[in-house]
Order: sequence, then structure tokens, then C-alpha cells
Amino acid sequence: MKSMPLDNVLKSAKRASKFLKSIANDNRLIILCMLAEGEKNVSELEEGLGIRQPTLSQQLARLREDNLVSTRRDSKHIYYSLASSEAEQMVGLLYNLFCAEDADDAKATADRTDKVKVA
Repeated sequence: MKSMPLDNVLKSAKRASKFLKSIANDNRLIILCMLAEGEKNVSELEEGLGIRQPTLSQQLARLREDNLVSTRRDSKHIYYSLASSEAEQMVGLLYNLFCAEDADDAKATADRTDKVKVA
């Protein structure tokens, strides 16, 4: 890893911490995973998550506030999509680590790789 000035490290750490807090909720994480497949309207998200609309709206508001999702209105429907490359990358990483059929194999490989780097 490349060395950075302390000011940059602090700014990056704050940004990373805010990002991780945004996704550190089961429902928000599932919303991001659903949106990684493409744009969805509120009804599709509600049905996919199995939560009531007020709870969904609260979670979507947090994701909008943190600039992780964007909206598009089409007549009476509001469509949501991922608005950040960081969110897209993180969802992909989390999918590979926890959701992929060979997630255990991927984790074992990552563990071996980490041990090799340390040695």
C-alpha cells in the first residue's frame, strides 16, 4: 500500500466510515444488491425485500442522503438505481465474498493470499 499524508488518510477514513455506516444495515444492503441488477421502482423493492413501504422509504432516504442511490420519476413511479461506483464495487465484492456459490473457496483463497503477503 502506498503511503499517504496524514490529512489525506484522515479524510479517506472519514469517507470510508460514512460509507460503511450507510451499508451496515441488512435492508439497505439488500436494496443495494437488488439495484446492482438494475433500476427498480419502490413496488419492486418492497416486494423483493418483504418489508412495508414506510420502512423501505426510510432506508431509501438514507441511501439517497448518502448519495448511494439516485432517483428517476416516470409518471407516478419513482425508480431507484445505484448512483456511486463505490456502491457498485462494494456490492460486487460483498457478493463474491458472501453470496457466490464458491464463497467459501474464494475466502480460503483470500486467506491464503493474505498469509503469503504477510510472510
